[in-house]
Amino acid sequence: MEPDGRTVAELVAARWGDHRPGLWCEDDVLTHHQFAVGAAARAALLADLLPPGVPPHIGVLLDNTPEFPLWLAGAALAGAAAAGINPTRRGPELARDILHTECRILVTEPAQLPLLRGLDLPGVRLLTTGTQEYDDLLAPYAHARPDPSRATPSDRLLLYFTSGSTGTPKAAICTQGRLTAAGRSLAGQFGVTPDDVHYVCMPMFHGNAVIADWAPALAAGAGVALRRRFSASGFLADVRRYRATYFTYVGRAIQYVLATEPGPHDRDHRLRLGFGTEAGVVDAAAFERRFGVRLVEGYGSSEGGAAVQWSPGTPAGAVGRAGPGLVVLDQRTRAECPPAHFDAAGRLLNGDEAIGELVNRAPNPFEGYWRNPEAEAERRRRGSPAHGGPSRSSEAESGGGWYWTGDLFCRDAEGYLYFAGRTDDRLRVDGENLAAAMIENILARYEGADAVAVYAVPDPVTGDQVMAAIAGDFEPGSFAEFLLAQPDLGTKMAPRFVRVVERMPVTATNKIHRARLRSEGLRCADPVWCRPTAELAYRRLAPGDAEGPLAPTRGPV
Repeated sequence: MEPDGRTVAELVAARWGDHRPGLWCEDDVLTHHQFAVGAAARAALLADLLPPGVPPHIGVLLDNTPEFPLWLAGAALAGAAAAGINPTRRGPELARDILHTECRILVTEPAQLPLLRGLDLPGVRLLTTGTQEYDDLLAPYAHARPDPSRATPSDRLLLYFTSGSTGTPKAAICTQGRLTAAGRSLAGQFGVTPDDVHYVCMPMFHGNAVIADWAPALAAGAGVALRRRFSASGFLADVRRYRATYFTYVGRAIQYVLATEPGPHDRDHRLRLGFGTEAGVVDAAAFERRFGVRLVEGYGSSEGGAAVQWSPGTPAGAVGRAGPGLVVLDQRTRAECPPAHFDAAGRLLNGDEAIGELVNRAPNPFEGYWRNPEAEAERRRRGSPAHGGPSRSSEAESGGGWYWTGDLFCRDAEGYLYFAGRTDDRLRVDGENLAAAMIENILARYEGADAVAVYAVPDPVTGDQVMAAIAGDFEPGSFAEFLLAQPDLGTKMAPRFVRVVERMPVTATNKIHRARLRSEGLRCADPVWCRPTAELAYRRLAPGDAEGPLAPTRGPV
């Protein structure tokens, strides 16, 4: 039976008395009841440890172990907030994340202690799981019962950092009410029942694992199986072991699973659905062919300001139909972009005018960033009268403070949205605006490519040139033939430069680290191939060539 309640605390308390197995991690198994007991003990401990008069924030520096969701649930019962701390951060950056979110308690484990050596963390109390001191600290609260009465829907529960691939991570706020609503929505959308098991292999310090995987399981009373850290080689074995039915993914995770050795029993499992972002059309189709599992590619900003849901009938390459309030706006004029037009081969014909930033003009659940008014203002940009936007007097009526996603899209005449990349992924080549994501979707078909990233490098005259990083096998002749055979490759889209990498650089959440690729440009240790003329003939770039710009390529390929 689906638990009632408007807060995460109420969902946790509803599991009291449910003695079905509900949480798995390696050899550890907790029933739903034991989970509720553990959460209540941690909530009672927090009530005694958190000092009065300060934000009730705790930091969680853990792998995906049972302690992570136990502390999330405990924080919910205590009316506190948990900040997921990224263990791939180091030194002053790691200290900055802990201190910025004003964590009074930091929950960690012995394996993470070396990361904290030498850090100045004034006022932060350390709790180290898996130690006798920790067990002794919790022991007096072993008989606590979950009391959800202290929590309200407006209580902060999560402070989760953006991936940090484009700058200093921002701590997005998520309240108990928003997380509960998101969990219920996804559970309803995907028909999650108490008999399901959600496999959580993405890191729980990131919003994807908590909002899209743990929350719907909690809302439906389903089980949760944890993987300490994502492992492509261990994916299928885990799915079978825990009898998992649902999982989430981000970034390159699907590509890594597909790169494992195929076997005759790849479809021997209970998995029915994967939900995530950035798998791409080619890999999603390959995953379904091999494992018999449908991947649902959704779009949702981490901060909750905009979301697009896939539905039956969505055209290939589209994310879904635009809901009420979602529009694609020209970033300069703030006017709505005209519909996108595609030819019979799927080539976007009017990208220069059709691609813009996705904006949500409707009321939305974006709850801001912790102590970062500048970042909030960027998300809540208002129309500009100087560029055709609404006047100040009409801002309230016309949607002043709309949510600007920072993502590029185009929208066809039927209202379907096509992802075109981040706003800093736009390329302007020979006077034409191009979208990195659309070029990537084409290059992903290249047989030798395990992963592809497209980004801009400066043109020596004006604008940009297209550069691609390819992980996998690259042969210049076959790649040139491949490009010529792609009917939807526009005349400006063929990469001028190709960087061949052994492994694509990624962030802690498996998203391609585009900022690093852009900053390194041609000056990198990897082999770089270029085409000096408009002809599709690639040659190896000599080290000295990177010191001075090559002549720009003009005209069609």
